[in-house]
Amino acid sequence: MEVFVTIFTVNKRFPLTISRGTTAQTTNVWVKITADGIEGWGEASPFGVGNHRQSTEMIVDALQQVTPKLAAFHPLQRQQIEQVAMEQKLPSAAQAALDMAMHDWLGKHVGLPIWQILGLDIHNIVPTSVTIGINTPQGAKKRVRDWLQFTDVQIFKVKLGSTDGIEADKKMLMAVRQEAPTPELYVDANGGWSLEDAMEMCYWLADLGIKYVEQPLKRGDEKNLAQLQQNSPLPIFVDESCFTSTDIPPLANSIDGVNIKLMKSGGLTEAMRMVHTARAHGLQVMFGCYSDSVLANTAAAQLAPLADYLDLDSHLNLIDDPFVGASVQQGRILPNNLPGLGVQHSASGA
Repeated sequence: MEVFVTIFTVNKRFPLTISRGTTAQTTNVWVKITADGIEGWGEASPFGVGNHRQSTEMIVDALQQVTPKLAAFHPLQRQQIEQVAMEQKLPSAAQAALDMAMHDWLGKHVGLPIWQILGLDIHNIVPTSVTIGINTPQGAKKRVRDWLQFTDVQIFKVKLGSTDGIEADKKMLMAVRQEAPTPELYVDANGGWSLEDAMEMCYWLADLGIKYVEQPLKRGDEKNLAQLQQNSPLPIFVDESCFTSTDIPPLANSIDGVNIKLMKSGGLTEAMRMVHTARAHGLQVMFGCYSDSVLANTAAAQLAPLADYLDLDSHLNLIDDPFVGASVQQGRILPNNLPGLGVQHSASGA
């Protein structure tokens, strides 16, 4: 198996501000594997959570170091390759790219899309949300209008946790609610609240009919999740607090759901483990993304029939995505019928 690593830069149509900062551009990593005349594709995108950061340079360096060790393996040997990745302490985003590429290779090898190999029903895919970053009330209203101009997605996830405090959060949320075409809204604080603020916000948001609150407390403050959940009228999801399936059992009695991201989990293989672990603990499941292109989000869409909520919108906010894959139909991110992940170069892509 040969491994090829290329970087590509993508730019956001609208810069995204969350409680930890603003992103307008990212440089992602495109991984290609080849064997038996078949090429499989995967993607790694950089991300950071607290002190845990995976930069583009770190991902590329790790992949280049592990590439010679992978030459002896075949894409069908996913278990052995996963073991090598663990032994080499490969960053999870780098693992995700390799795992996606191996799944893509497998689908192309047998001539079937991954969702069909897994026996999933794409008619079960729920609508995705699109994200409104932290902004002024007027800026948030404009962003809602911007989204509605170029996509038929109707559900909005609103980023709260403003450094200006929860009163600023409330004003922004009300502005989005006034502008949004449907009352169904989700909220993600990205760890931007204290326990006291989170408790107040959960009651306030529940009165407005918000569906759930994601990552109300910062990573490292998990000890307070149980108290929050016991006093919250809204379901509590975690994102930054949960990377892999082993993180779920200790949190299970303090939360209602988990946000699974391929860059955190290390790919589709571990994402499936997370789904099963979450379900075994009676938790709900969401799939999310970082600054991923169509490539990674189409990979996540292969598992979308297993999710209660979807937030696979990052590629919709790119002006120069080099790939085409999953499409938006009636607000749903739907994988296609092409073999593997079903991703190709866009006509204008690099």
